[in-house]
Amino acid sequence: MTTPAPASWRSDRIGSALQGENPTVLRRLPAGFAVFGDTQFLPGYCVLLVDDPGVQSLTDLPRPRRRAFLDSMDRLGEAVERACRAADAAFRRVNLEILGNADPYLHAHIWPRYDWEPAELIHRPVWLYPCERWTDERSGLSPEHENLRHVIGTELDRLAGKTGRGRR
Repeated sequence: MTTPAPASWRSDRIGSALQGENPTVLRRLPAGFAVFGDTQFLPGYCVLLVDDPGVQSLTDLPRPRRRAFLDSMDRLGEAVERACRAADAAFRRVNLEILGNADPYLHAHIWPRYDWEPAELIHRPVWLYPCERWTDERSGLSPEHENLRHVIGTELDRLAGKTGRGRR
């Protein structure tokens, strides 16, 4: 990965993923793309993007595709959990969220949570973190995140049964 290319892919995250030009894509999953988050103030943050930019909500999908999206979200959540637990002894849990308040396409946030988070935020939604945490360059994608990114991808492969170890 290294640092993403200029922001052109950010203006069309799904289209650039479909064209193989989104540098944050970890893996193609049955109902979308597992991507490494633009911000990493909580290391391991990922997003599941639906693979059709016209899909705005979960209920826009026929039931079998809905189940596939939720299964893909579960798989990404478990991969993040495994990778973050191995990387940081202070890992607590993973939060999974489908919100849809800002971006017009279906997507799910996968947030690892840690014991080292500020006391006033550790039990609160991630969205209550101060704005500067979201835009701080020190939290942006960088080569220092490459190992965690790689491990999450490897866990996604394991969970898909591609490396001999299936789902638990």
